[in-house]
Amino acid sequence: MKAVVGKLGVNVKGFGFVAPEDGGADIFIAPENLREALNGDVVKVKIFFNGGRREGSVVEVLEHANKIIVGSVSRIGKNFFVTPDDRRITQKILLTKVREKIPSHTKVVVELIAWNPLRGHVIEVLGKENAPGVEVRGILVSHGVEENFPPEVQAEAARVELEPSAEEISKRVDRRALKIVTIDGEDAKDLDDGVFAEERDGEFFLGVYIADVSHYVRPHTALDREAFERGTSIYPVDRVVPMLPPELSNGICSLNAGVDRLAMACEMKLNSAGRVVDYKIFPTVIHVHRRLSYTQVNKFLGGEKILADCADNLNALKKIHGLRKKIREARGAIDFNLPEMKIILDAAGKPIEITKRIQSVGESIIEECMLLANETVAEHTLKKKIPSVYRVHELPNPEKVLTLNNLLAHFSLHISKASEPRDFQKILAKVKGMPAEKVITGYALRTMQQARYSPENLGHFGLAAEFYTHFTSPIRRYPDLIVHRMLRASFDGKKISDKNLEEISRQSSERERRAIEIERETLDLKATEFMQPFVGKKFDGVIESVTSFGFFVELENGVDGLVRAADIRNDYYEFVEREFALIGQSTGKSFHIGDRVRVKLISADTKLRQLTFELVSGVTDDDLIAKI
Repeated sequence: MKAVVGKLGVNVKGFGFVAPEDGGADIFIAPENLREALNGDVVKVKIFFNGGRREGSVVEVLEHANKIIVGSVSRIGKNFFVTPDDRRITQKILLTKVREKIPSHTKVVVELIAWNPLRGHVIEVLGKENAPGVEVRGILVSHGVEENFPPEVQAEAARVELEPSAEEISKRVDRRALKIVTIDGEDAKDLDDGVFAEERDGEFFLGVYIADVSHYVRPHTALDREAFERGTSIYPVDRVVPMLPPELSNGICSLNAGVDRLAMACEMKLNSAGRVVDYKIFPTVIHVHRRLSYTQVNKFLGGEKILADCADNLNALKKIHGLRKKIREARGAIDFNLPEMKIILDAAGKPIEITKRIQSVGESIIEECMLLANETVAEHTLKKKIPSVYRVHELPNPEKVLTLNNLLAHFSLHISKASEPRDFQKILAKVKGMPAEKVITGYALRTMQQARYSPENLGHFGLAAEFYTHFTSPIRRYPDLIVHRMLRASFDGKKISDKNLEEISRQSSERERRAIEIERETLDLKATEFMQPFVGKKFDGVIESVTSFGFFVELENGVDGLVRAADIRNDYYEFVEREFALIGQSTGKSFHIGDRVRVKLISADTKLRQLTFELVSGVTDDDLIAKI
């Protein structure tokens, strides 16, 4: 009976798998063998064989991952219990020390004090289930995110100067005469980046000016410790949880128009083909000429007679954008360009509209400028041997590429090598316009490794970039702040230590993944809430994934839901993994990834954040389909 240590992952159905620390194959844990272990715990398991199958049984929990749990209160007799929001925790929590009655269906935060059985006490009452903001707040707390800043951090933020000092300005290269603009969404408040471009005798000057957060957030301060802990700003569907207090993120660090601001400049000279032939990186002071929105820039580029005082700048930026995009395409950079789902909320936090957010020309222009600055800074730190943090994206996993090829075979497509970005680029070009384009593109994206931070430059596969870092968003990303800090030390001629860069990279990568998970969960919540009035309505959609228990259908507005295999009438459907399909045993009828189907919404469960559909059979084209 061998003992193995690893992290436990629990399925919503009650069973789990342990990923051994030594990197061996995952170990199946039946529900009755979990003991008191919960999802995420580090456990010791004993291995045994059950009918020839290798399984495990938890013998000890070495580290509890779930000390704070969010859930809803219910009362049974004189006792109060909490049902966790996390469906992977199937036990109810018995509340101790209940000083006053808490109404049923109240959302609370519980601190566990015992695990067998689960017991705990309430440390925060969030409010009534489904009340505006309560569910999103619950998601944040369940991931360990605190919205408010600690008193010592607020105290430091309150002491930060309201405008740059004359002494500091005198030490910097003065770029206040340039008509620098910021281009962002209408509701943006933390403005990291400004740009200025002009055409000079067939060549181009491009200046990218980034908020100099490193001047205000110094090492070993409360502000820095909190920024490291948070790692990134988080953007749930109804709010912003900033990495830095508003005094900095919306105030002195934000490149607001009409005021002096400290910045880090990356000024580049581009030849007529759009390639960088010279550059300078230095601390500067700027005075943003105008704050522009993507909407304004798109209207200008569309021919409207507006923004006359910014015309030369915007026209030069447009030309640079076109040249840089051609360069990236030529080297094989992958452009997934998947539309994002955007949920519009009313003043009470209720979803009133779901739209697809597709990148506009204005956004694309800014993206190209930021990509170029990031590449230039990354190459600079490598050439000058400045320790730094890089944004890396490694080669796809060969096993995942094989799975992708199995899917592509159904569309008579194949990735020959998948060792170069252009291999993916060619496939995405071939599926453009196909009904299954979004499904295949999404699957190709999931084939990729997850981008992460590293003190070692490993290149960026998706961008087909030899050098890449994150330099352009230090207000909302901690690695960018570190890159600025390393550059600042190099300007001052100080000895630069690479101590802690590994820990910073790991922590920042983990915090980024947490932020993505939170944002996804809040989108799912509000999307489900939005769809509740449509229960009973019929929709057309595309099968985006197939599993042993059914298939998921994505509707035109981007929401998706499950059609259960057990609910499909007239046959027993079996999952054939190599076909990515459910196939009827008697009829041979099949449901593949990419197939168009008509479904009826039968459930929109906000607790599970899940839509359930029923397959509609024998439906004619003139049937009324719900508009959403």
